[in-house]
Amino acid sequence: MTETASNLPRLLGEAKRWFDDALFTGMEAAGERPVTVAQAAVFSVLPAEGCTISEIARRIGVRRQTVHQAVHGLIGMGLLEQIPDPASARNRLVRTTAEGARVHRRAQATLTVIEDVLAQRIGAASTGELRRLLSLPWGEPPRVQVPPGDT
Repeated sequence: MTETASNLPRLLGEAKRWFDDALFTGMEAAGERPVTVAQAAVFSVLPAEGCTISEIARRIGVRRQTVHQAVHGLIGMGLLEQIPDPASARNRLVRTTAEGARVHRRAQATLTVIEDVLAQRIGAASTGELRRLLSLPWGEPPRVQVPPGDT
């Protein structure tokens, strides 16, 4: 049986796992408490001024309940807090604590080192081109249908 070429979503997923593994290993080596992939995703989209759990879920592309669980775990670790939303009495904003900001800065510095390692391995030009290509606007996801004979 021959192995088929990996599709692009699989390759992107494997690349994401490579970064996640390196980040989590680096943070643990620095003495930081471990977080889950979902908790790290919250930090990756959380603006400095904070936002609602619903907005975080929209930015990540997961259910609100998933984010709620991740956020409350991070609140328990002292990395996030919830405050009343000054624009709406019905909402609460999630934002980083001082400790959360410190950990986030360390994670960002760790990611910079990881990107440098990637540049050493595949070349700085390739790493720059990868960043450029992934930064291009893709537009809305297409709504496609495979013709019946192609399945």
